[in-house]
Amino acid sequence: MNCRESKAVSESYFAPKGGHPGQETLLTDRAVFTDAYAVIPRGTMRDIVTSFLPFWSGTRLWVLSRPLSGFAETFSQYIMEVAPEGGSDHPETDPMAEAVLFVVEGEATLTVDDTEHALRAGSYVYLPPETDWRFRNDSPEHVRFHWIRKAYEPVKGLDRPNFFVTHESDVTPSAMPGTDGKWATSRFVDPADLRHDMHVTIVTFQPGAVIPFAETHVMEHGLYVLQGKAVYRLNQDWVEVEAGDYMWLRAFCPQACYAGGPGPFRYLLYKDVNRHMPLRPAGR
Repeated sequence: MNCRESKAVSESYFAPKGGHPGQETLLTDRAVFTDAYAVIPRGTMRDIVTSFLPFWSGTRLWVLSRPLSGFAETFSQYIMEVAPEGGSDHPETDPMAEAVLFVVEGEATLTVDDTEHALRAGSYVYLPPETDWRFRNDSPEHVRFHWIRKAYEPVKGLDRPNFFVTHESDVTPSAMPGTDGKWATSRFVDPADLRHDMHVTIVTFQPGAVIPFAETHVMEHGLYVLQGKAVYRLNQDWVEVEAGDYMWLRAFCPQACYAGGPGPFRYLLYKDVNRHMPLRPAGR
């Protein structure tokens, strides 16, 4: 794949637009919710299920996951849609929340400690807890981005991670050994940097590539399909997924996949990492 082809792939992401299906539309869809996983198809992201947040103007969002009994435990994930002239000067109300922003469509300005950063499709932002940040859409089009939030878990002797902004095109994907580059991960944070207690990456499978075993591990996952389609193994089920679909996998839920083609299958992946397992219920 040459540089021009790589850039074209990396900056083409699916983003929901809302709206409503017509009355003649069948109810049949692929939405699934179990105690091990959930699939939220792109067709469910309609106007009627949007939410709003304090201190955000011209903005609505789809909540993909949230800490909830029987659902996500470690994180929340939104798709934010900000209209022209919309945004927030006080976006985060939880001082201990860290966040990753990933832009899938449009342009915006992020201001951190009075320094402006221009964002576009493919921009990736890490925001440590207690960061003073603002978000503004001064463009003539809507901007849509993922906002992944987690309560940061400090460790005595480790500093907090630093704020940074980068772009997917500036990250070289790391190929999985033995796959001839057909399965690769774009890592925005060094896996050896133990200050970070979550990783948000982009995983890419070329057509026909597979996860050839049932991954079963302690990390909780949120997966948003950016491009392409695949058949994904979730617990005991094979589920078809495509660009715009979202999957949540609880810890230890077996997973595998076959990438269907004709183009790459790519998803934005969250997982919790680098911390001891809590031995007491929360709040004790």
